[in-house]
Amino acid sequence: MNVYDLLRGLHILAVIAWMAGIMYLPRIFAYHADVAPGSEMDRTFQVMELKLYRIIMGPAMILSLVLGLALIWVNATARLGGWDFLLKPWMLAKLAGVVFLIGWHHFLGAARKRFAAGMNTRSNRFWRATNELPFIAAIVMVLAVTLEFGG
Repeated sequence: MNVYDLLRGLHILAVIAWMAGIMYLPRIFAYHADVAPGSEMDRTFQVMELKLYRIIMGPAMILSLVLGLALIWVNATARLGGWDFLLKPWMLAKLAGVVFLIGWHHFLGAARKRFAAGMNTRSNRFWRATNELPFIAAIVMVLAVTLEFGG
């Protein structure tokens, strides 16, 4: 079995799970934003958000990062013969996307805590408008890696 291909496949699966969560949580927030704090629906949304964030998104993010680092290590030590590929434009674009997704993940975590405290300040419209940001980042990242532009 090719270890690199196994790592790559597992990385893709972990990223799919993470992306599903970071795209679905803002959609839940959009509905939650219109609910009265302390209501039964508020409590229901809080449970959904907490479970999505902690049971799916958190582990998927960690697994994505660990497997991504493993892929970098294999590329540097066994496949590409060095670490200089990390400075290629396509890889820098990929890494910038990873930084954005990690930041977005934590932004959503902070928003979840505000909802839980009954202190959400963002509108339904804000959550709907920002819902697709992770997908735009994913488009850039996938095209960067598959096309290896600029080097």
